[in-house]
Amino acid sequence: MMQLNRWAGSIAAGLLLTALPGVPIADPIATVPKRPNVVLILVDDSALMDFGSFGGEARTPNIDRLAARGAMFTGYHTSPLCSPSRAMLLTGVDNHRAGVATIEEVLPASQKGKPGYGLHIEPGVLTVAERLKQAGYRTLMAGKWHLGHDKGQLPNGHGFDRSLALDASGADNWAAKPYMPYYADAPWFEDGVRARMPASYYSSDLLVDRMISYLDEKPVGAQPFLAYLAFQAVHIPVQAPRQFSDHYRGRFDGGWAELRRARAARARALGILPPGAEAQDMPRYASAWASLPAADRRTYARSMEVYSGMLEAMDASIGRLISHLETRGEFENTLFVVTSDNGPEPSDPVHAPAMDMWMAQHGYDRNIQTLGERGSLNYIGPDWAAAISSPGSMYKFYTAEGGIHVPLIMSGPGIAPATRVSAATFVTDVTPTILDLASAPAAPAKSVSLDGRSLRPVLADGAATAHPADEAVGMEVSGNAALFRGTWKIVRNLPPRGDGRWRLFDMAADPGETRDRSSDQPALFKSMQADYAAYERRVGVLPLPAGYNSMKQVAVNAIQRQIGFALPAIGAFVAGLIALIAGGIWLRRRKRAA
Repeated sequence: MMQLNRWAGSIAAGLLLTALPGVPIADPIATVPKRPNVVLILVDDSALMDFGSFGGEARTPNIDRLAARGAMFTGYHTSPLCSPSRAMLLTGVDNHRAGVATIEEVLPASQKGKPGYGLHIEPGVLTVAERLKQAGYRTLMAGKWHLGHDKGQLPNGHGFDRSLALDASGADNWAAKPYMPYYADAPWFEDGVRARMPASYYSSDLLVDRMISYLDEKPVGAQPFLAYLAFQAVHIPVQAPRQFSDHYRGRFDGGWAELRRARAARARALGILPPGAEAQDMPRYASAWASLPAADRRTYARSMEVYSGMLEAMDASIGRLISHLETRGEFENTLFVVTSDNGPEPSDPVHAPAMDMWMAQHGYDRNIQTLGERGSLNYIGPDWAAAISSPGSMYKFYTAEGGIHVPLIMSGPGIAPATRVSAATFVTDVTPTILDLASAPAAPAKSVSLDGRSLRPVLADGAATAHPADEAVGMEVSGNAALFRGTWKIVRNLPPRGDGRWRLFDMAADPGETRDRSSDQPALFKSMQADYAAYERRVGVLPLPAGYNSMKQVAVNAIQRQIGFALPAIGAFVAGLIALIAGGIWLRRRKRAA
């Protein structure tokens, strides 16, 4: 309670944000410079309340500074998986229409290569980089891409002038090596060419260093720029320099249930959770913290200390970028957008079958003494993921609030400080907003139309909503689906954590999704299901095979990839064996002939 009081006191002191829902906010700045710089920061697998300004435990003073000088969105939703979210974020187009319906790691054979399931940005779908380049911007990128890896599918083929891109779902943060058996290596590319990575680095520092070097290639004021920073934090492997992780010693010793309750309390203090609204407890499958052996509790607690340290280390690198822009005199005219691709990651890669052998081959361990440091394959797992998704339920992969309700901050010219936006907003709205604030020209006539809307009306014109109350906004990734209309949401989640049933929730009164309203609102429920069916037809959602389970599909696809990696060696061995046998037969025949 003392920690909560201190945290609340910091809000009162003005460190964080200000206006609760229903309280008038300051008048917005009237004019927007025509050509602001744009810094788009994407965190990987961050929960809604991970940043300090959203009530999190990690020290994120630089992100909090951006939140305090701009707008904090508390009703923002993304997709439940990384690549679909990134496609929508960068294009403003629904993931199926953009060509990235899901991720290749969970793709069943029946969907491979089908329209919308090529898993790369389709021709005619323009990225924000391509659109801003038409407006005279320099376009720069550093970080995770995961949006296609064939010729023309990397960032340099989608409008980025300079790019250092990881073409995978993740990688080690200390070295250029894979983090799971699905990958043979860590495929980094610079400007479309395979990159030679430094012998020693830490990912957050490396990405900001590279972005700063790209910025410095042109003199100040030569061109406005778009800088897209897609961090590896806090994706698996969860890794951080010890000096950051040690800031949180003992912070998580109370366990996941205590943390989930504490975040719910802070969500009420911030107005994210309305008065009287409930938040679900830990799920039934979660282990009781007190029942775990002491050694396991220490390891799990340390995992979360590293998680917070990874957030803080990323924030420190963001601070270096901010300082560099201030030195260049470009900070004040820069629009910052900070968000996450989806909710927290529940996966436990370490205890998968045969993973101990793979880890040994790739120089990984899980020693508590060095957890999160070089050579450590760390994760937080499903119980911590369920805790930090509070006040939502579930996590990444699922369209429950814990998987898709994430932070969004917009800060810079044209956005009044200390603004709170509780209106429903979506990942497809980000690109239209950037284009609007940058006064970008209209898209070419033959390009794919946008699905999102500019958020400028709620930022600069004081509008109460970003989308009309009767507008249906759907989303689907690998069978997990949701549709929003006004303050209502229908949602379906598949096994292993879901049951495949549709449910109806009133998000204004119950963002914790604790009370299914489908039985007492049957007409609304039926109407929204019809809206969802129309959404599926419009964007081209394909059916899944019977019994589909995303976690099992990951294992199947990883095994197939490992076999593929081994085939050249097996082929060479077989060819050598055949040559050896043939040589022996030839020698034997020659001896007989002699």
